[in-house]
Amino acid sequence: MTGPNPASSPPPGSALSWEVAAPAGAELGERPVWNPNTGSLIWVDINAGELHQFSARPPDATAGAAAAGQAGTTGSAASGTGDTVIAAPGVPVGAAAPRAGGGYVLAAGDGFRLTGADGAADGPPLRPPGMPEYVRFNDGACDPAGRFWAGTAATNGQAGTASLYRLDPDGRVTEMLRGLTESNGLGWSPDASVFYYTDSGEARSRVRAFAFDLRAGTLGDERDLIRFEPADGMADGLVVDAEGCLWIAMWDGGCVRRYSADGELLGLYPVPASRPTCPGFGGPDLDQLYLTTAFEGLRADRREAEPLAGHLLRARPGVRGLAMACYAG
Repeated sequence: MTGPNPASSPPPGSALSWEVAAPAGAELGERPVWNPNTGSLIWVDINAGELHQFSARPPDATAGAAAAGQAGTTGSAASGTGDTVIAAPGVPVGAAAPRAGGGYVLAAGDGFRLTGADGAADGPPLRPPGMPEYVRFNDGACDPAGRFWAGTAATNGQAGTASLYRLDPDGRVTEMLRGLTESNGLGWSPDASVFYYTDSGEARSRVRAFAFDLRAGTLGDERDLIRFEPADGMADGLVVDAEGCLWIAMWDGGCVRRYSADGELLGLYPVPASRPTCPGFGGPDLDQLYLTTAFEGLRADRREAEPLAGHLLRARPGVRGLAMACYAG
C-alpha cells in the first residue's frame, strides 16, 4: 500500500470561470445538492438556520463569468435565477438532503430533522444519545443506499468532542466515528467501496479513505489519502465526480482542488473568495459545479476585498457529477 499523497504545486493550465449563480450573502454557506424531485439545487446557510432552493437557467459561458483568480475578483449574477428559503427551523442547519418521497432531511443544531416538501417539520428532532449540548451538526450527505450521514462540530472549540453519525431510513441513529472536532466533507467512490472523509479541526488537514460496506453501512480499514501543507488552507466540503475524482473546497486556501482516487492532484482552481466551503454538481446533466462560500470570521478589510464571499457560485468543469441518492426515510 502506498503512503498518503501530500498536496503539491498545481498542474499547469488549471482554470475555471466562475459566475455568481445566486448573490446570497450567506455568512456560512454549505453543501449544494441537486434535488431530482424538483429539478433544483438545495444548499444551506448554517448560521442563519436556512435551507435554500435555487432554480436557474443553464449558465451562459459567454456572459457574467467571474474569472477564477484572486479573491476579490468581481462577477455578475446570472439572470433568470431564483433562490428562496424553503425551511427555517430556528436552529443552525449544517446540511440537508432530499427525501425519496419528497421533503428533506436536515442535519440541524439540535439533531436530525425531517420536513415535508413545504419545509414544515415532520416530527420532532432526532437527537443522538449522548450528543453534547455544545456541539451542533455540520456537513452531511446520503450514501448510495439512502442513509444520511452527518457529523458534529464543537461550538466552543473543544477538541475531540464531536462525532460522525449515520441516520438509517427507519430513524435509527448510529455513531460511526468519535473523537472528532469539526466533522466536515464526506463522499463515496462511484462503486461505493470507499468512503472519503475530512475532520477540519485536526492540526494538519487531511482526507481519509475508509473501506466501505454498502450493504451494512459500515466503515473498514482507513488510510490517509491526502495530507495538506499549512499554506494550502484546510480541507472543507468535498464531492466525488463520475470519474471517481474528489473535488475539495479549501477553506482559507481560496481554491477548489481535484484529486484522483489515488490522491494525485489533477487540478487547482482559484475561487474569488478565500473561504469556499463545499462543491456540488447540479443541473439536469450534473455538468455544472456549484460552490458555496463564506465570510464567517473575516476581518472587515478582508470582507470588503471579497465581495463574492457568501455567494453561491457556478462553473462548467468539463466533467459530470454522480447522481446523489435521496434519503430513504
